[in-house]
Amino acid sequence: MAGARTVRFVVKPLVFAAALGPLAHLAHGAAFGSLGPNPIEAITHGTGDWTLRFLLVTLALTPLRVLTGWSGFARFKRMLGLFAFFYAALHLLTYLWLDKFFAWPEIARDIVKRPFITAGMVAFAILVPLAATSTAGMVRRLGGRAWKRLHRLAYLAAVAGVVHFWWLVKADVSRPRTYAVVFAIVLAARLYVAWRPTSNPAKPPGSRTSISASR
Repeated sequence: MAGARTVRFVVKPLVFAAALGPLAHLAHGAAFGSLGPNPIEAITHGTGDWTLRFLLVTLALTPLRVLTGWSGFARFKRMLGLFAFFYAALHLLTYLWLDKFFAWPEIARDIVKRPFITAGMVAFAILVPLAATSTAGMVRRLGGRAWKRLHRLAYLAAVAGVVHFWWLVKADVSRPRTYAVVFAIVLAARLYVAWRPTSNPAKPPGSRTSISASR
């Protein structure tokens, strides 16, 4: 019980504050002109990077919980999954507002003609219903089985996000390749956890589930 209280009242607030650190860094850089010669590009890339990082970390929590036996990982799924959506929304808003000034015809042409933007829009579109159904109430309304099927789409969102980044950089693909390798490891771990013989089946999602928990 003491351990659970420590996670809830000490560790989770610290993780929450740390998750806001990238936003604070970008805001500070924008305010004091330390984001380089192209601050809009720096904000766009920064929010995109952190979207992928939070999404991959959230996907990794379920295999980590099963493989280590520490149930505390489950307490961070919802929060970190929602932070992935939060940074994805900031990433999209930066493009729509600071880059395109809400010029919708130009944005529509970009989505159709530029494959990396199409992939990014697909990733964000997938994250929207996952974020909207991340609450315990939505788990009850959908039913555990249907909720789990829906939230498996988080893996597809991660694929679309990595493809979006890969197609964006074109030449030096070292960074998106790193994300691709991390995703492959997370997926392999999840498949191993799902298929390995066990006498103690995983419990159904409870009240602390998140947009990418699971699966």
